[in-house]
Amino acid sequence: MENDNLNRLWEVQANGSLISPKEIIRKAKKQRNGQYTSITVMTLTVVILIIYTFYCAFNQLNTFNLGLILMTSSLTFRIIIEFYSLYRKEKQLISMTQKTYYAYLKKYYKTRQIINYAITPICITVYIIGFYLLLPYFKEYFSQTFYNYIIISGVLSLTVIISIIVHSIIKEQRFLNQLNT
Repeated sequence: MENDNLNRLWEVQANGSLISPKEIIRKAKKQRNGQYTSITVMTLTVVILIIYTFYCAFNQLNTFNLGLILMTSSLTFRIIIEFYSLYRKEKQLISMTQKTYYAYLKKYYKTRQIINYAITPICITVYIIGFYLLLPYFKEYFSQTFYNYIIISGVLSLTVIISIIVHSIIKEQRFLNQLNT
């Protein structure tokens, strides 16, 4: 979020940081765009799962429905965390001086480490459990070829989602390391 007043304020301030205000803004903007990409991919997956749920909705609770609920809820929870995290950071950017924002970024990315290394693996595990619960139903109701397609596409889509999340985590960790130097 580039703002002329904010840039002018930051440039006027004398600081001993090795990272310039423009560099901090550029890196924060790049990281924010990565968060938007992650949110978009996860949202598309949730939409597909919800459409599929309505298409195959059953009136009773069984492991198939439980699997869909687990998959959808884990991704929805992760999306909510990403939006909250993103909104909180943007709100703080407007009201802080450079030094204060620099310290805030350090704290923000340390909090993100908790999300990345604790909450995200739990969400991924819940998603995988949900997918696993769906497999017996897929095997029973679909042909072997389509069942194999579901397994392959499920594993590939999960791999893509995980790789995007891991890539985002790596970028955030690098940024935190740069802030700490």
